[in-house]
Amino acid sequence: MDIPHTPEGPEAVHLWNKAGIIVVDKPRGPSSHEVAAWVGKMLGCQVGHSGTLDPQVSGVLLIMLGNAVRLAPLLLQHDKEYVCLMRLHGDVDRERIATLAEEFTGRLYQRPPRKSAVKRNLRIREVHKLEILDVDGRLVLFQVHCDAGTYIRSLCHHMGFVLGVGAHMVELRRTRSGTFDEDTMYTLFDVQDAAATARDGDRTALEKMVVSVDGAVPELPIVVIHNAAIDAICHGASLAGVGVVSTMEFGKDQTVAVLSEKKEFVCLGKALVPSVSFRPGDTGLVIAPTAVFMQPGTYPRAWTKSDKVYPSKAEKKARKKAVKPAPPRK
Repeated sequence: MDIPHTPEGPEAVHLWNKAGIIVVDKPRGPSSHEVAAWVGKMLGCQVGHSGTLDPQVSGVLLIMLGNAVRLAPLLLQHDKEYVCLMRLHGDVDRERIATLAEEFTGRLYQRPPRKSAVKRNLRIREVHKLEILDVDGRLVLFQVHCDAGTYIRSLCHHMGFVLGVGAHMVELRRTRSGTFDEDTMYTLFDVQDAAATARDGDRTALEKMVVSVDGAVPELPIVVIHNAAIDAICHGASLAGVGVVSTMEFGKDQTVAVLSEKKEFVCLGKALVPSVSFRPGDTGLVIAPTAVFMQPGTYPRAWTKSDKVYPSKAEKKARKKAVKPAPPRK
């Protein structure tokens, strides 16, 4: 496989400094970590990837840029969609193969394959939909929509076992992860070209590729907060009901998206109470931030430092050094 040029040195530094996501069409051959590293070198920014694909698997790979790496725990929970080519180890009637779609839809027990890098504990995963697309001799092409963490290699093995002939996975391609599908992804060479034009001063192509943080989590309940509460949130404070302007319905412990009055993305948060138990303006804490994306100081601070704020460890250590010991008694 041809590897795109990844610039070294000053030409790659600070090309992209905002949080966002690029949906990359991972080719067969390199690992997911290598693909993410190439994108990081092209754009000169911190990167991470969500939903690791094996080297010989291609398709949708989410590359998180900058602070968007804090979305990883949420993006890893996305359901996935794959197209798989499976080879049977014996001849089976086409009608019998067609029955697999119904037999393997629903909750399944799985154990990760021996080639997997994770501990091989028994787990339960749900296959939402399985469709047989084509059969050519012993080759079976199917599409599957499943939970995150479903091993398609194990699924092929189990289908072959049920058919009584055995089977193995020949080729696999991820076609969707959450709301991101093949229509939203770009090749590594697309990213390379966009980075090159951005270095020349035209950032249009690059900005078109990058999905904003709030665009990456459109399914989350939204909580709009007063601008006066934003800086406290950016410093790690929990949100009280008095800081809430409006809210969608959510349950306790559910992840919510916190936005400013201008609909700017502030943070992700964990609901401390269900939305039905409070109204905007009520006292009491309602949301604890879990991943903050807005920089402190973006909005003016409306909170004051309390006299009862305890000094940090560094401040205590500095005070001890500043105190001179009393002279010894004669």
